[in-house]
Amino acid sequence: MSSLSRAAHRDRREGPGVIAGLAAVVVVAAVAVTAVQGLVAPREALAFGALIAFGELIRLRLPDDRVQSPIALAGALGYALLSHLPGNMPALHSILQTIAITACGTLIGALPHVIAGRSAELEGIAPRILVVGAIACVFRPAVLVPDIYQWLETHRPAFVVFTILVAVLTWPLQSAVAAAVGAGRRLGPFGALFRNELRAFIGIGSAIASSGVLIALATWEVGLWTLPLFSIPLLLAQMAYRRYAAIRRTQMQTILALSRSTEVGGYTETGHARRVADLALSIGRDLGLNEDRLNTLQYAALMHDLGQLSLADPIPGGATLLVTPDERRRIASLGGAVIRQTGVLEEVAAIVEAQAEPYRRPHLPDDADVPQEARIIKVANAYDDLVGASLADEARVDALERLRLGMAYEYDPRVVSSLARVLNRTASVPL
Repeated sequence: MSSLSRAAHRDRREGPGVIAGLAAVVVVAAVAVTAVQGLVAPREALAFGALIAFGELIRLRLPDDRVQSPIALAGALGYALLSHLPGNMPALHSILQTIAITACGTLIGALPHVIAGRSAELEGIAPRILVVGAIACVFRPAVLVPDIYQWLETHRPAFVVFTILVAVLTWPLQSAVAAAVGAGRRLGPFGALFRNELRAFIGIGSAIASSGVLIALATWEVGLWTLPLFSIPLLLAQMAYRRYAAIRRTQMQTILALSRSTEVGGYTETGHARRVADLALSIGRDLGLNEDRLNTLQYAALMHDLGQLSLADPIPGGATLLVTPDERRRIASLGGAVIRQTGVLEEVAAIVEAQAEPYRRPHLPDDADVPQEARIIKVANAYDDLVGASLADEARVDALERLRLGMAYEYDPRVVSSLARVLNRTASVPL
């Protein structure tokens, strides 16, 4: 395992520690205070807690291996945004009770997963609890502070608008916490990760936020029957997305198997394609590529050496950096042709073909026909050809210096600078 991979593995454990620790402190305080004071409106609290537990029980694993619980989060938001109980009585549960019910419901729903030997996914649970707590901090005073409540009660459309506006905060809050966790793992700078999370969360996030609002407002008018009624659309959407995620995972497994064909055939070093893909993804995140482009980048990076299967004699170590530019272009072209045979990865094939091209020609500006993804793979591949699985910082420094010498035409300076930032996050000496 390379030093970059070792550090990334360590950061996956340590990065979310602050978030989890903060959530644990908040939950313990909320549960303790709620236990001492007793539940306000216990019937509604238990109903929302049961919905949250059910949502966590059927949680969803996304294609990027993150875990999301749309129904649980929508139920928790509905409880945080609940202003009136059935019968037009004010919903007087506190901020701490909102957090306690959310946490208890979530942990109860996670318990069967633990019993079955799966992870409790506390890394995903902690941010959701903090987001719900933040939403409760903004909204609950509107019900608990008499003067604010009286004004909003006499202007009920304003109550509805206020509920919707607060729910909209879920999107940036969830994205900010996810970006903070990613930055803690050293996956990239917070700003780029935040923009990416905003784009990634917009689809499922809008469904969760709108469902939370509908649950809160409909409970006011219809009662607790609202909870299962408005959870059905999310449940159906979750089932459809689960099938999509399964297809994506199968596709990734196929691509991983295909990428290993050059290793099995002795054309490239073991682990080369995976290292290039991991490094390319780190650079892509640092440069702010969105989720779709990152997926395409990963596929292309994994299969960038497929053209070597056409060689009569393998390149020593599989390092295409050692062959002539024309030979690199021929290998890239053959690899793109293989990928095109799938009929569904045209964009990936174009990137693989372009990854052997320089980012600009002498006396000409940047070549717009060379995609950014191809430029990233070119840099990541050259770096791994020079360093391989070496753990030595000296080798990394020498490789980076060699890439910098090629920034006039071969290697995009922005990508090389990004590579330096990525490596600096895990290096023991400045690069």
